Amino acid sequence: MAQPIFYVDHSDIRGGSLADVRTAMRDLAEFVENREPRLISYHFYIDRAASTMTTVAVHPDAASLELHLQLGGPKFRAFGALIRMRSIDVYGDPGPAVVEQLREKAEYLGGGTVTQHTLQAGFSRLLRG
Repeated sequence: MAQPIFYVDHSDIRGGSLADVRTAMRDLAEFVENREPRLISYHFYIDRAASTMTTVAVHPDAASLELHLQLGGPKFRAFGALIRMRSIDVYGDPGPAVVEQLREKAEYLGGGTVTQHTLQAGFSRLLRG
């Protein structure tokens, strides 16, 4: 059975870009919601200091994350002038090709690290009916 993939990234918001980041977040969230019906959860957060943006996504499987990267690529690039990617953490096994796509995404958004975390134990009720 396919396991969900949990995705978390952290980016620094470039000075003077907060309003544009908020607009871009709303635009991207709407874009994704309308084109990726399998994506379970997709949220953006800004810390209290308004200096860090965090993205949290829950995909039902690796294919969903791969589709997200394909469809969202041009939209992600719009953030390039607004943020500096610090890190991408992926929980689960999206496969080597998707991890490479994530490394490319991190690079064009500022050069952040990509870390894959392997499931050791636990369960998920996200996909149960």
